[in-house]
Amino acid sequence: MTKPLTFAVPKGRILDEALPVMARAGIVPEAGFHDKGNRALSFDTVGGDVRIIRVRAFDVATFVAHGAAQAGIVGSDVIEEFAYPELYAPVDLEIGHCRLSVAEPVATAGLPSAATHLRVATKYPNITRRHYEAQGVQAECIKLNGAMELAPSLGLSGRIVDLVSTGRTLKDNGLVETYEIMQVSARLIVNRAALKTDSRVAELVEKFRAVASGTSA
Repeated sequence: MTKPLTFAVPKGRILDEALPVMARAGIVPEAGFHDKGNRALSFDTVGGDVRIIRVRAFDVATFVAHGAAQAGIVGSDVIEEFAYPELYAPVDLEIGHCRLSVAEPVATAGLPSAATHLRVATKYPNITRRHYEAQGVQAECIKLNGAMELAPSLGLSGRIVDLVSTGRTLKDNGLVETYEIMQVSARLIVNRAALKTDSRVAELVEKFRAVASGTSA
């Protein structure tokens, strides 16, 4: 009997938008997936040919890159941060839109700076270092997984790099967006080896491509 494909989805902001897209591509999770009190991480789907795992966004990329999952959905920010060569992102799903930006305290934003070394709080140290290296600046990245907006006011960093949607959270914490590093949207990702060896993965890519282009049934 053929093992079901494993499809990784992220907890959090993208998932609600991803579920209708997945359904149009034929991936519909079992009823228990929607139970808020259910702590399970792995779920069957209607039809049983795909298993869904629900994990943190950064872990979606890791599971797919290492072949533990054959495909998944994750933001382009995560893809860019890890830059796994084993990952292929063939379809922009046009959901989960936001941007990855630099933000600073209102009091210091816009002031001229000749600094060659900055301390930056972020969940994206690789993207952040590359961004500042391109400007000839060395960035000391303080890795935080949340509450980024507190870092400048508590003296942990001079600025932050984080996802921004409306900018309300920044404003409420005395920060202002000063530079956009990249636009972000959710992508279908697949494991390159699985794409070459399992025809079901290629079929899945075509289904999501049709959904994204609006040509699916």
